[in-house]
Order: sequence, then structure tokens, then C-alpha cells
Amino acid sequence: MIKKANLITPNGYRLLQEEEDYLWRTERPEITQKVAWAAGLGDRSDNADYQTNKRRLRQIHSRVRFLRKRLESVTVITPTKEQIGKIYFGAWVTLEDESGEIKKIQIVGSDEIYKHAAPCSIDSPLARAMIGKVVDDEVIVTTPKGQICYFVNAIEY
Repeated sequence: MIKKANLITPNGYRLLQEEEDYLWRTERPEITQKVAWAAGLGDRSDNADYQTNKRRLRQIHSRVRFLRKRLESVTVITPTKEQIGKIYFGAWVTLEDESGEIKKIQIVGSDEIYKHAAPCSIDSPLARAMIGKVVDDEVIVTTPKGQICYFVNAIEY
């Protein structure tokens, strides 16, 4: 089994911090007020406002706990001058497949792929195959449908 990378870009780290801050400082106080208001109405067992907001409060607390632990455990990788010209974590890569279709992706950590416009997880077979490649290199990726060949057109950091 391949070990998952625990890496994140500076932008990804900032986004996780912003999410944690928003949940804790903005949404949590609002939901807490709604729970207190709904609790003051009386019978909580038939009170949909109370139950819904209480559930949301538990979700917020769970996500905040996860984000705080995650922010402590990830390693922020800032590109260095030595990386220029080669594909490493954080690189924006322009790839061309054999049919001439071009796509631009960034190699990011697993925490960033859902909030990114053009993600490629460092744990994916494509990212693993690209690491260390330079412009004009071929990248061959084995997929369930067979091998796919890409050509590296550009690398940016």
C-alpha cells in the first residue's frame, strides 16, 4: 500500500485556516444563538428548529476538530528555486495527450482537491508519474483502461 502524502500548498493551508476561522468565529455563534432561542420555546423533542440547529452545531464542532488536527499535521511546501524546470509538488503543469487535448493542472495535497479549480492529488498515479519530469518529457500513466501518454508542455510555480 502506498503511503498518503501529508503535504499542502501555502494557498491550501490558508484555505483550511479560513474555513476553520469562519466556522468557529462566524457560523458557530450564529447557530448557538438559534439553539438557545429554540430551546427557550419549550419542548425540545418536537422542536425542529432546535434539533436541526443542534445537529448543525455538532457538525461544526466535528469539522473544526478535524481542521485543527489537520492543520497541525500537514507539511506546507513552498516551491524553491531548485525546483524550477522540474515537476514537483505545487507545480502547475500543462499536459498534452496523444489526441492533442491540452489541460493545465496543479499538483496539490489531498486536502485541496475539492476546493481547487484544476487539482491533481499528489497521491494520484498521474502526479506520481510526473514527479521529476521536465518540459518535453513523456508521462505514461497506467489506468484501468490501459496506459495513457501525456507530453509535458510547460511547468510553472
